[in-house]
Amino acid sequence: MTAPPEDPAAPKLKGIEAEPGAVVKRACVPTGPELCFNAIDDNCNGILDEGCGVHTGAVQFAIAWDDPEADVDLNVIDPNGELVEVGRVTQSGLTKQRDCPGRSNACRGQNMENVYLEDGEPLAGKYAVSVRLEQLGQNEPPVLVMLGARIGQKTYSLEFQLKRPEDEQQVTLEF
Repeated sequence: MTAPPEDPAAPKLKGIEAEPGAVVKRACVPTGPELCFNAIDDNCNGILDEGCGVHTGAVQFAIAWDDPEADVDLNVIDPNGELVEVGRVTQSGLTKQRDCPGRSNACRGQNMENVYLEDGEPLAGKYAVSVRLEQLGQNEPPVLVMLGARIGQKTYSLEFQLKRPEDEQQVTLEF
């Protein structure tokens, strides 16, 4: 499957800054049909995890990890300095879909957190994204976390290894 034609009005990434150790992948390599809850654009159509019940928009940040008992948090601060939280839309239009693993195993082992632009045009500026290990699960460290970012019609992915609680990786994306 090929990517849709470029929309000249879509937001464009101006820069991405990641901490040492993060592997940034900008080129999409089709690997087949879209897989659910991996925060990767598997079919290279410019959308992360479509068809999986994951909300998307012109701006989207998603993390996924394998250990169902590990608690990893996705925190996004928009260009206004506002933290995106579950169940509340920021002034810039971002919202967080869910917090995994969640109370009473609400994510059912499909650990993915997702922040997306609910509606409208994205706010230009810097978006500060942090991925933080709150609690190790049953598996031995490190916890491998994939961060997917959608900016307009392009997707980017970053891979992190978090080794102990309170390990955190920060990424800044500007568009």
